[in-house]
Amino acid sequence: MSLQKINIRNSVLILMIVLATATRVFSLGTIVSWANFTPVGAVALFGGAYFSDKWKAYLVPLTVLLMSDLLINYFKYQHTGLYANSVVVYISFAAMVFIGTLIKKVNITNILLASVGVVVLHWLITDTTFNSTLYSPGLTGYAQSLRAALPFELKMIAGNVVFCAVLFGGFELAKRKYTVLQTQRELAV
Repeated sequence: MSLQKINIRNSVLILMIVLATATRVFSLGTIVSWANFTPVGAVALFGGAYFSDKWKAYLVPLTVLLMSDLLINYFKYQHTGLYANSVVVYISFAAMVFIGTLIKKVNITNILLASVGVVVLHWLITDTTFNSTLYSPGLTGYAQSLRAALPFELKMIAGNVVFCAVLFGGFELAKRKYTVLQTQRELAV
């Protein structure tokens, strides 16, 4: 595969990730009831599925998500830096990218299953530390935290489905029209 072809494909992937993630920043003034309707899971899955270099699969989505978090924290909360427990959240984002790397065939079923799966993973990982002072310690408190987070996670599923449809569907359509976006393996078929 030529260097130019790789650069065009990677540039398109990066641009799509940046544009999708920008919706987080530009929706700062949105209604709280839409909290968690974001492209986070879709961006992580998309990067994991399409970057042929796995280091790029992790680096690009996680960097773009980090930059959007910093912008959101600064403009919405007048706070520089990250929030408490951000390490746990970024571990869940990295796990989402990993699940994206497991997608070998892009189709509606696989993307839908991955979209829901990464939200369940996010839910289970992030609620181990969040709200630890709001709920009783131990498994009872963890169950209370999971129950309280359910409405937010359902919105995250909706966000994943919508943004995955746009990202995966858009890139698959673009690959059909512009062969420069296809990998060597795809061209050989």
